[in-house]
This record gives sequence, C-alpha cells and structure tokens, in this order.
Amino acid sequence: MRLRALVLSASLLFSATAAIHAQDWAVKRLDASPRHHEYVKLQANGKPLDAFVVYPEVKTKATAIVLIPEIFGLSGWAKSMADDLAAAGYIVIAPDVLTGMGPNGGGTDSFPSQDQVTKAVSGLDNAVVMADLDAAADYVTKLPAANGKLASVGFCWGGGKSFAFATHRKDLNAAFVFYGPPPATADMAAINAPVYGFYGGNDARIDATIPATIEAMKAAGKKYEPVTYDGAGHGFMRAGVDPNNTVEGNKTAREQGFARLTAELAKLNTAPAKKRSSLRTPAPAKRVATAKATTTQCHDMDMAGM
Repeated sequence: MRLRALVLSASLLFSATAAIHAQDWAVKRLDASPRHHEYVKLQANGKPLDAFVVYPEVKTKATAIVLIPEIFGLSGWAKSMADDLAAAGYIVIAPDVLTGMGPNGGGTDSFPSQDQVTKAVSGLDNAVVMADLDAAADYVTKLPAANGKLASVGFCWGGGKSFAFATHRKDLNAAFVFYGPPPATADMAAINAPVYGFYGGNDARIDATIPATIEAMKAAGKKYEPVTYDGAGHGFMRAGVDPNNTVEGNKTAREQGFARLTAELAKLNTAPAKKRSSLRTPAPAKRVATAKATTTQCHDMDMAGM
C-alpha cells in the first residue's frame, strides 16, 4: 500500500512538473524582457480576478489591449505574447480566468497538470468570462498611461472569446480573433468594432466556420476580415516561436500574423476613442460550456458555449 502511494505521489509530481516546465522557453523570453511587468488584483462582479499587466517603453499614451489566452490559461506563452505586444507599443492586460478555481484557491499556475487547466477553462460560463474581460478592460483603459482606445486579442479559446467580447463591449475599437470560433449569428448585430480573423490553412475544424461567418457578418453590416495562412496549423502564434516547432508554416504565419496585427493596432492611434456610456450589452441567459473530454490539444476542445 505504501509503495502504491509513493508511486502515485511520484506520478502526480511528474505531471505537475511537466505542466510547469512545458513552456520554459516562453518563461525565459519573458524573464529577459526589459519592460515593466506587474500583477494586479481586480474584482469581477464581486469575485477576485488576477491579471498580468505589461507596459510599453514609449513617450506617449498607448492603446490598451485585453489579451485573452488559449485554453491553457494564463501560461508562460500567454505572458510572453503580452510582452511582445507591449514591445510593439501597447499596454497589455491578460486576465487569469481561472483565478480562485485551482487548488487552495489558486489560479492557472496552481493546477497540477495542463490537462486539468484545459478542462477547467472549457467549463467556464460565458457570462462569467465576459465579466472578467470587462473588469480587465475597465482597469486598463483607466490607467494614466492609456489613450482611451481598447482592443481585444484572443487565441484559440480566447479567440472565440475575443469575437464574443465584440458583441458585448460597446467601446471596443477592434477585436482580433486568432483561430477561434464565431459567436452566434444573432449576436453579431450587437458588434460595433471591426473584427480581424487569423487562421491556419491546416485547421479545417475552425476554417470550416469562416464562410458562414463572412456571410453572417456581411448580412449584419459588420466588418470582418479573415486571413488564412497556408501551411500553418492551429495555435501557430505559439508554435511559431516554440523552439521545438518543426512546421515552417507556423513560423511564417506567426511572423506575418504578428505584422498584420500590429499594423492594424497602429491604425487605432488615429481613430477617435468611443464614448464611455452604455459600454456593455446585457448578458444573455446563462450558458455553461461542457468539455466532451479532457485533452491537452487546444484544437480538440468542444466549441459549445464559446
């Protein structure tokens, strides 16, 4: 019995260690950054919300970005991506949507395995996520260094939430959707901001949603500009900078996608800030997302409730 317990303990320790070190390369990139990083504690509809904030090294006030991570939560790569955007001149806030949901009330970092993080993120209620994003947006746009412009940038699960946030947040200046599914067609009428899509050519599950999204957004009179990168798979913004990546198309798509993203963000600096009144669309009836199965592959997750 004791031997079995020791084996089980060793197995759990290995699983936790593997999860922690899975993105060591991203953590090293982050540690080498000269930019100011900080963690802030917010309130989202009365519940705690931790968030990671990065400031650019610029002389003027900057556009604010709410970065919405992949289904892997506030990972090392998500923080590194936030730093990359700050390096381009933007204030970035990345909320930890798993705040208080992990062991001992911890967040993403407290989960013993990436698989458990994936399952927890998959089960989040959309209305709760929108409240988290609102709290992050309210905080970052009120910073003295912010210029009043607001964009959302999301990846995978977060890409779907970035699209959904555009249906919810009235002062959003632009929504950037990286390989995420669209919201319900009926919700698209509430979108006020242009939506820019970024997709991998080898991501048939998500790519299959693009034609109908184009038609629905056109019918609703909304701006939607999707670009598909040949040879890239799902998650190419992360895979493209992962030193273990073996797909050249991911690297190319990452470089081209980041260039397009920053070019569109730069246009916001000359666009007028939106009026800060009636900023949010009332939340729809509560919807719960349920994962079909636990998995560590972002592209295998259930799209329901996103």
